[in-house]
Amino acid sequence: MINRLVLMSMLTSIFVLSPVAADPRRGEQNEARQDMRAGKVKPLREIEANIVPRMRGMQYLGPEYDPTAQVYRLKFIDRDRVIFVDVDGRTGAVLRQR
Repeated sequence: MINRLVLMSMLTSIFVLSPVAADPRRGEQNEARQDMRAGKVKPLREIEANIVPRMRGMQYLGPEYDPTAQVYRLKFIDRDRVIFVDVDGRTGAVLRQR
């Protein structure tokens, strides 16, 4: 019984003391939000409103943000192909599609 309590105590302390893995997208979202609030980039919703309708028949998978380049990467799927559309966050212009 005591061994069981000691083991339970040790396991509990491991879960409580171990750091939670950080979600890398969380930092990406925060940086995009900060850049948008500072007026450096357009809001994601505005960029999506311009790009998503152009990609007819494709399913929109979501965005990524590169704070260094201030570029949004919108991801789509068309049947069995993934298509990336890189958009300048400052101007909203499509930089490349692949």
